[in-house]
Amino acid sequence: MNNFNRFKMLHNSKQALLLNNIWDAASAAIVQKNGAAALATSSASLAWALGYADGSVLPIDELINAVKRIQKVAKIPLSVDIEDGYSNNPKTVAKLAEKLALMGVAGINIEDGEGTPELLNEKIKEIRLLVGNEFFINARTDVYLRKIASGESAFDMATKRLKSYQQSGADCVFIPGLIDGVLATRLTTVLSLPVNLMVNNLQSDVAQFDGCGISRFSVGPNSFIDTYKALSSGNTEINFATLNALFH
Repeated sequence: MNNFNRFKMLHNSKQALLLNNIWDAASAAIVQKNGAAALATSSASLAWALGYADGSVLPIDELINAVKRIQKVAKIPLSVDIEDGYSNNPKTVAKLAEKLALMGVAGINIEDGEGTPELLNEKIKEIRLLVGNEFFINARTDVYLRKIASGESAFDMATKRLKSYQQSGADCVFIPGLIDGVLATRLTTVLSLPVNLMVNNLQSDVAQFDGCGISRFSVGPNSFIDTYKALSSGNTEINFATLNALFH
């Protein structure tokens, strides 16, 4: 069974896939040794480890070289977060996805971010045309994370976007910032593909979504933040904003 099929199968299991996001070969090796079923990079963590801010400024060559080092130790499927694809040109984004697929990467995360849902749809379609169906696409909407809308409007907007991403070829959808179990359940009932949520801690936070039908949980940059808190004197708060500001 190839990495894509193994990775896709993990999303269709009765047990949710838990991803403690990694950023380099060392973090990948540790997470893998601890029994992980798959590896997934955090775009922010990987960018920080290479000296760049999060926000689609990481050079493609840096990303590719980092993934090569992770693949050197990886024995399980790897998914790579490519933010918005580092380009507004769908064909350019598709070429990046092709490079990763040829390296043996099982799939990607790709987000709408500051762009339009129409643009992300075009990127997903181009990836499918160039790479084919045996490459896992986890399409992320930032409706909740960026607080683009609130209340029922946010739910309706997120649902509309995610349904369009599925129609364009996404295998899974990702909604960081959604932390309400009732809304999560509603989302899984109106969508017909796996749903990924982001939590702060896999051990303590996943339980609140028990019975919601969520297929995948990840922690994003939180594993990096927790690790690098050890380097702080204690006088500086270590969180996403303070870390990201170091590289601007």
